[in-house]
Amino acid sequence: MTYFFDSYAIIELMEGNPAYKKFEDLRVITAVLNIGEVYAVLLRNHGKKEANEWFENFDLELLEILPENMVEATYFRYTNRKKDLSITDAVGYTLSIKHNLKFLTGDRQFENLPNVEFVK
Repeated sequence: MTYFFDSYAIIELMEGNPAYKKFEDLRVITAVLNIGEVYAVLLRNHGKKEANEWFENFDLELLEILPENMVEATYFRYTNRKKDLSITDAVGYTLSIKHNLKFLTGDRQFENLPNVEFVK
């Protein structure tokens, strides 16, 4: 199985959450928006030096975000507005579907959606 790693999944993987151990040898596929979210969490929790080290050394594959992806994600977010999804989460989820990837996350808003591997 190939996955799109949501920011939540990337952070849990980096923090050593045992529930994410089975994903640690997989290629991390994500989007540039998720890189920004992860960097912000690292910056807040560990400081600029560690955040920069992660950014410079983390091996990942970035999916391109085109204007039509933003439109699709915005519509998905609108139709699921009761879930209060971020645009980053909506983009990631819709990209995962477009690229036939399972959306890997622990964000509760995605727990019962199709195409999601929910790992807390």
